[in-house]
Amino acid sequence: MALKKNPKFDLKRKYQRYWEISLIISLTLLIVAFKFFPEFNQTIIEIDAPQELINTEDVEATKQETAPPPPPKPPIPIEAPTDDVLDDVEIESTELDMDAEMAAPPPPPKKEEEEEPVFFVAVEQMPEPIGGISAIQKKIVYPEIAKRAGVQGRVYVKAYVDENGKVTKVELIRGIGAGCDEAAMSAVNSTMFKPGKQRGKPVKVQVTVPVLFKLQ
Repeated sequence: MALKKNPKFDLKRKYQRYWEISLIISLTLLIVAFKFFPEFNQTIIEIDAPQELINTEDVEATKQETAPPPPPKPPIPIEAPTDDVLDDVEIESTELDMDAEMAAPPPPPKKEEEEEPVFFVAVEQMPEPIGGISAIQKKIVYPEIAKRAGVQGRVYVKAYVDENGKVTKVELIRGIGAGCDEAAMSAVNSTMFKPGKQRGKPVKVQVTVPVLFKLQ
């Protein structure tokens, strides 16, 4: 059972009354103050401070003295001639014997590695596969692994074509895996091209060939 407070000792019961009485008293004092003391006179206080004089002095401009010249370099010692007698030097005859047999010079050394031929990247007339891209597509053998895995896409092969239109080397640029890269490189390597030409002359050119792998 909860205990009840005695109203005589309940301090919070009279808080509202005390607050209203104090508010009325403060407002009454404020009104009386404004009524009997409407104006406030301000007094200005003047302070006379002694004036200080500041003396300025003229600063003479300084002259920059030139640096002294560097000291002279020490003389280089020169050896004095000696009185010693030099030994006689015998000079052999320099006449050529025209009747003597001359030995043949040794052959030049053979180059161990042959220089790789230079293939152009861009020419006036780029190489083209004989029969077009369809001729390369006909040589494609779709790998069984790629068929089962459903691998499709485009393989990019770089072919190095010589002056006769024959592919001398192939490189894989971008592949799709599952045996399709090897099949595309083999098909491009076995294809003949129309050689590229620069100024009407057949030249070696490198060309990129796209090969498409698509399931029916």
